[in-house]
Amino acid sequence: ENIRRHLDKFPLQCLVCAPLEVSEVKHCFFPFSVVAVCGIRRNGSATGLPLATSTRMIGGSSNARVGEWPWQVSLQQNNIHRCGATVISNTWLLSAAHCFQKARHPRKWTATFGTHLNPPAMKRFVKTIIIHEKYNYPSHDYDIAVVQLSRRMELAERVHHVCLPDCSLSCLEMIVDTKVIVFSLGPSPNILQEATVKLIDSHTCNRKEVYNGEISPRMLCAGYLEGGIDACQGDSGGPLVTPDLRGMWYLVGIVSWGDECAKPNKPGVYTRVTYFRDWIAEKTGL
Repeated sequence: ENIRRHLDKFPLQCLVCAPLEVSEVKHCFFPFSVVAVCGIRRNGSATGLPLATSTRMIGGSSNARVGEWPWQVSLQQNNIHRCGATVISNTWLLSAAHCFQKARHPRKWTATFGTHLNPPAMKRFVKTIIIHEKYNYPSHDYDIAVVQLSRRMELAERVHHVCLPDCSLSCLEMIVDTKVIVFSLGPSPNILQEATVKLIDSHTCNRKEVYNGEISPRMLCAGYLEGGIDACQGDSGGPLVTPDLRGMWYLVGIVSWGDECAKPNKPGVYTRVTYFRDWIAEKTGL
């Protein structure tokens, strides 16, 4: 489905920083708030979001082309993929706090970049891991961490940073049914997998038969209530992205948790990036 078809239903596609009803969404946009030109894909555009199927990712997914999603990261221990992450600058990555619950020391981790795990387009050691102060395992709330690399990267076509949404916007919720893309790098496939899912409003996701009130304002749901396509174990920390109408890609979620994988009434739950925009800026200066 072409992104522009959303305009027939809603005036504008939005990101926001505090919950609002869809009826309150009026004039929202993705501002140029990130250094240089972020969120640009190789041969990519906002039109023609891929539909999907996958091996790691449950349900349908397809192999990503080389350089197609240049902000994708594999966080590894002893050359084994453990979690995903997202490039947000030439020195910083964004991931999920729960990835580091059992291994918080930076020396235990390396970051590899690119569509293929072996060989990667680039590799870096980790210098610093900052977990949100309010994250308290086994709770899923505040499931966010920033990772500082040991040295700067040269951002180029195959390794590049995604755009971060601007939290100064007057609206918070992306419009329900907007299509977003989630990724899988392991542990099974050596090649990045991509799958398209839909945003699900928090009211629906908090229904008794879905997550029964467990979805906080710091989370968002994406997937299909009928099941079939979902992120799964090993995908944690990876990005949930969507384009604006200019074809620039924004990070809207971080793979966080769910009830098993791809079950009916159990969509994926993601850390809501807009909620933590100020925290990210405080820790990284971005």
